[in-house]
Amino acid sequence: MWLPKQVVADMLLEFLEEDLGLTDVTTAILVDEDVEAEGVIVAKEDGVAAGLWEACILSEIVGLRVEYSIADGERFRRGDTIFKVRGDARTILAIERTLLNLLSRMCGIATATRRLVDKVREAGLDVKIAATRKIPPGLRYFDKKAVEVGGGDTHRLRLEDMILIKDNHVALVGSVREAVAKAKARASFAYKIEVEVSSIEEAVEAAEAGADIVMLDNFTVSMVEEAVKLLEERGLRRRVLIEVSGGIDEENIVEYVSKGIDIVSLGRLTHSVKAIDLSLDIRRV
Repeated sequence: MWLPKQVVADMLLEFLEEDLGLTDVTTAILVDEDVEAEGVIVAKEDGVAAGLWEACILSEIVGLRVEYSIADGERFRRGDTIFKVRGDARTILAIERTLLNLLSRMCGIATATRRLVDKVREAGLDVKIAATRKIPPGLRYFDKKAVEVGGGDTHRLRLEDMILIKDNHVALVGSVREAVAKAKARASFAYKIEVEVSSIEEAVEAAEAGADIVMLDNFTVSMVEEAVKLLEERGLRRRVLIEVSGGIDEENIVEYVSKGIDIVSLGRLTHSVKAIDLSLDIRRV
């Protein structure tokens, strides 16, 4: 994922302004003006790096110089230096928490994603690991990019990206078949149509109606296996991508992906991610 530098800078400044307020009163009282310092961000656990470009932008727009020897997507070990900033001491302390929050969260998402991607690849399977839209407001770009850095797929970024017919749409329209028919009749050819289904029968119905992607929502492993088998028997499997979502974690993901599916989407990559523990140590120079 990529956005123009100025767009990212504007978002980061909003985060900083929210945290900073009118001034960092503690630092203003204790640290004299014109004191130069270096801040070193160190990993306190293993992980995958993400958010370094964004951390550079935040640091540079407040006048700090940056240095890093690791790139987004690379692994780091506990004790490794992730990032360095140098310049005005007051400024380093003012951005410390925003900088750490950004890097900790993005590294956490990238690390969790990479673990799942590695598990699937080690099993010899070519299944995409995707995120969802279960992301706190304001963090969509950063969370989705971290998933991508970790080797995952961003899925749809916003509601406008594709047609995804969910259970509430079906409840209002009447049936999966009718919902797909309406979407095909009214939407531009440019949109793919995905249907979230809650039963094997609805999976077949969606495929027969012309959906491009069928999402098996909260299916057990045996239900996924049965749905794939039935779609194959009906000559429908090659027409659709099969996505599985709900109840999937690091312990059972290999069971799911071994059943002939194409995509696994996991809200846990972003809605309950464990941030990587990082610390910033500062010294006067």
